[in-house]
Amino acid sequence: MYLKEGCSLLLKTRKSPIPFVLNTNPIPNPDKPNNPVPESYVVESHVIKVLKHEPDIVSSLEYFKSLVNSGTFKHTQLTYKTMIEKLGRNNEMDGIQYLLQQMKLESVPCSEELFIIVMNSYRRAKLGEQCLKMFYRIREFGCIPSVKIYNHVLDVLLSENMFKMINPLYNNMKGEGLEPNVFTYNILLKALCKNGKVDGACKLLVEMSNKGCPPDDVSYTTIISSMCKSGEVDKAKELALRFEPVVPVYNALIHGMCREYRIKEAFDLMNEMVDKGVDPNVISYSTVISCLSDMGIIDLSLAVFGQMFVRGCSPNVHTFTSLIKGYFVRGRLGDALGLWKLMIQEGVWPNVVSYNTLIHGLCSNGNMDEVISVWNQMEKDFVRPNVTTYSTIINGFAKSGDLISACEVWNKMINCGCRPNVVAYTCMVDVLCRMSMFDQAFDLIDSMIADGCPPTVVTFNNFIKGLCRSGRVEWAMSVLYQMEKYECLPNIRTYNELLDGLFKVNAFREACGLIRELEEKEVELNLVTYNTIMYGLSFQGMNQQVLQLLGKMLVKGVKPDDITVNITINAYCKLGKVRTAIRVLDNITAEKEFCADIITHTIVLWGICNWLGTEEAIVYLHEMLKKGIFPNIVTWNVLVRGFFSNLGHMGPIRILDDILGTQ
Repeated sequence: MYLKEGCSLLLKTRKSPIPFVLNTNPIPNPDKPNNPVPESYVVESHVIKVLKHEPDIVSSLEYFKSLVNSGTFKHTQLTYKTMIEKLGRNNEMDGIQYLLQQMKLESVPCSEELFIIVMNSYRRAKLGEQCLKMFYRIREFGCIPSVKIYNHVLDVLLSENMFKMINPLYNNMKGEGLEPNVFTYNILLKALCKNGKVDGACKLLVEMSNKGCPPDDVSYTTIISSMCKSGEVDKAKELALRFEPVVPVYNALIHGMCREYRIKEAFDLMNEMVDKGVDPNVISYSTVISCLSDMGIIDLSLAVFGQMFVRGCSPNVHTFTSLIKGYFVRGRLGDALGLWKLMIQEGVWPNVVSYNTLIHGLCSNGNMDEVISVWNQMEKDFVRPNVTTYSTIINGFAKSGDLISACEVWNKMINCGCRPNVVAYTCMVDVLCRMSMFDQAFDLIDSMIADGCPPTVVTFNNFIKGLCRSGRVEWAMSVLYQMEKYECLPNIRTYNELLDGLFKVNAFREACGLIRELEEKEVELNLVTYNTIMYGLSFQGMNQQVLQLLGKMLVKGVKPDDITVNITINAYCKLGKVRTAIRVLDNITAEKEFCADIITHTIVLWGICNWLGTEEAIVYLHEMLKKGIFPNIVTWNVLVRGFFSNLGHMGPIRILDDILGTQ
């Protein structure tokens, strides 16, 4: 198996340039019968029909040119409009520019409708600046700017986040004596909200009313949604009280509550809707169901699902997808698959999001055979897999250990023309590291820049983790200092992986240097960092320093976990402070913050055998057995070694008989 080389080249498709030269001398070509040159007068309706039904843009243009060159047909406003619309759908903006110029030369006026088509084409091509330049030339083409055209240009600027250009254009519109309508104001409201100026948007609402243009549902919903997204849900709710609430506004408020997991208040809003005679729609219910599913409260989300049916509201694909996700979160695989079948039976057609949810759930449960079956079904249902689909499957195969299949999925993604995103790249870096193909993994990271998808800290962390696991810590350390080249700053996980790798190869001095670097940079250490350093110190026999670091950790407010406790108990035992270790363990256990497992008890037994004698070890073992904690092979090895080191006190066979007799 191999990773397809030159993948970055496959991601970039270049269109061959289309020649837009009209009015050339026709040269008959008898070998090309598909290039129609009409011999008699052609009617407009026939030309439009041919242009609309020809699937190939180049052939359409050839036909368009052939009519000009033949002299038997003069293009009209309608034929130009049809051709320009077709070019716009293919993002051939140079062609549109040329045809507009041709219309100007032939004195064919541009209608308002045609110019709106041109503006929408610029929006589709994400060329806001060129759209604005074309708008300022509108009079050259015999078209007078209208409020409708202004609205479309403003919408293009909004879609491109060109906020600085919106206000001058709006002032230009008013300067021409054109009165803004509700659509104009709604675009301005969206612009203000997207720019974080919600207060300005609220003032604009007042201006609308004062100018005799009352806000509509879109106006209020825009502001309420923006406030909820910025975490001002309560303020949004207060604003909603000033006008008659409608379903979209309620839905925005419900979504805001659900974003903050204020599920009770979301239910209150739905009850308020019913009380005021406003019926919750599928969006209302689906938002609440999605929130409950994310919270793992699947039974309640199922109750809401049932309530939808009672109130005559049919669920959509989003409703079903949210429920299926909730079942997977709770590990209820059978119920999730059952709900998927119900969705199909109800005639709700799955989309790519629902397929991705199902695939993710199956991957999480390791059902990779079922994943492939679902993937094949997507193709049968004509649902095109996206980059999320591919990255989920790649990650699923990687976690299941099938690295060859992960590479095959990557190659299929590239061959299908699906451009990897940073998640897909990061998954593939992890796969290559698991296969010890570190050179290829680094090349893939390098190619991410060229493909306009710069690596993130997660990408580098996966690479560093793979290097450290294979003992290539020097390379991992060099990657740490190369991250700056990619304008990517390391985080605490980066340092945790490196510290773990350094301690495992016994590079204690380098690990201490990295710890000093963390202190100098004032990086906040987390639980994993403390555990990693404490383990490394313990391995070096520096148990007093382990306890000192524990104190520092507690002062910083970092709560210990099971690993911390075991390292601490081990440090006390190594220092001969076994009774202190037992007392600490008893206190933690009494507070129910920690449940000692066989590893903890084995550490304590080791300390008792080495410092207190075998008789106390037997007593401790009896207490373990009473608690239902049974020794494993490591525990027995500790005990036997302890007994043989104390043969002067008791015979080992007698001791073992005594212990085994109690079980």
